[in-house]
Amino acid sequence: MNTLYESTRSSQIKTTASKAVLKGLAPDGGLFVMRDLDECKVDVAEITKLSYVEMAKKILGILLPDYPEEVMSKCVEDAYVSRFDTDEVTPVAYAGDSIILELFHGPTCAFKDVALQMLPRLVTASKKLNDDKSRTVILTATSGDTGKAALEGFKDVEGTSIIVFFPNDGVSVAQKAQMTTQEGNNTYVCGINGDFDDTQTGVKIIFSDNAISNKLLAENMDFSSANSINVGRLAPQVVYYFYAYKKLLEDGKINFGDKINFAVPTGNFGDILAGRYAKMLGLPINKLICASNENNVLFDFIRTGNYNRKRELAKTISPSMDILVSSNLERLLYYVSGKDNALVADLMNKLSTVGEYTIPEFMRETIDSEFWAGYADGEATMQTIREFYESTGYVSDTHTAVALNVVDQYKSATGDATPTVVLSTASPYKFSNSVYTAIFGKEEAAELEDEFAVMDALCEKTGVPVPTPLKGLKNKPVLHKTVKNKEQMADFVLETLGIN
Repeated sequence: MNTLYESTRSSQIKTTASKAVLKGLAPDGGLFVMRDLDECKVDVAEITKLSYVEMAKKILGILLPDYPEEVMSKCVEDAYVSRFDTDEVTPVAYAGDSIILELFHGPTCAFKDVALQMLPRLVTASKKLNDDKSRTVILTATSGDTGKAALEGFKDVEGTSIIVFFPNDGVSVAQKAQMTTQEGNNTYVCGINGDFDDTQTGVKIIFSDNAISNKLLAENMDFSSANSINVGRLAPQVVYYFYAYKKLLEDGKINFGDKINFAVPTGNFGDILAGRYAKMLGLPINKLICASNENNVLFDFIRTGNYNRKRELAKTISPSMDILVSSNLERLLYYVSGKDNALVADLMNKLSTVGEYTIPEFMRETIDSEFWAGYADGEATMQTIREFYESTGYVSDTHTAVALNVVDQYKSATGDATPTVVLSTASPYKFSNSVYTAIFGKEEAAELEDEFAVMDALCEKTGVPVPTPLKGLKNKPVLHKTVKNKEQMADFVLETLGIN
């Protein structure tokens, strides 16, 4: 079996897993994928007997095979032991009839922590494995959560610098405060006058600019990414799908071999793609339910087979999903096309040049058999937060509520009674103003001084504690104040790195 990684757009571009982690993006703009992933299998019966940490060692050992066992073991232990507010890392909660996989117990209170506590360790290990003495420059665009999680993960990591761009008016107050107050002698943050797609496109342009890459090379530096285009970001997310299955077995909700569904609030498609990877590795998954907000480009794609980014990006109360170009979808296209690199390259070229593409019918049939899509607008999301709290006492954030709403749509449309796990991607306190308004009303929220006062009030009224990492945000000094236009991003990178 060939365990090398290759570009989604060319089978001629091959590399090892550890080098793929260092590179982030393939040189032709494609994403790195393991061609023979569907031939790799996990012993589900055995792995569901393990702790989260031991489970992660096994699964990541399969997905990133050139890391020696003892190296991967250390990476996993350093990432997860005592780094989360629960030893389970991603506990399962039950609220009424709903099953919720809580992914927000890490240091930045969002699901990105699960991957971004691992990635810096994988990068450091990769550099040693490949005798790479260069300085790795992590270049990242964020719609809100990736930025802080990446900054926290790479803070003061030897041999690295991290530069994070975010849409200046496209994240929540708490998300912005988390990034702009970030400490660390190798961390740099810049707001962009534009939306997330502007920000993400700007980063991709910098990655593919040979002149910039050559300037870095001359200074013994190279780029990598902390976005989920990096396989080192994607792979750790596969683990919590298996962990959810283990918990449902332990809690008597299913019998071994039963299939389950997962509902995922989806923007850049990495989180739900990790579920598809879990299924390829042998996890019994029935449906992956893709939940979108008003930016429902993925809803349209899954329903019609046509991907069309030529639409206005809406600013919503679930900003981490405010995305029109879902990068990780490219990896799914690769697998459902039968690993047809040329077809994927053609589709991605059409997306870049004309703004849309339509997949062949055979690909659409495969996606239709595995995925279901729905979306909820802001009003429906607010109503779901309120009604779910009133009926169960559970406080959900604005992204989790989208998934909860779409699960109801799915059950009504299909009558499917398969146990369905909702991935909860962030603490409600990262979006406290929207959550408080949904439950207690706009008038009450308006009387409070700022979003930090809203956090305190939400805690007082619901009894749900404010996570420790968010408690002191208001009083932390703002260290990163730069805001640029998207055309200035490359110059900012070079200036930050001290390159002329």
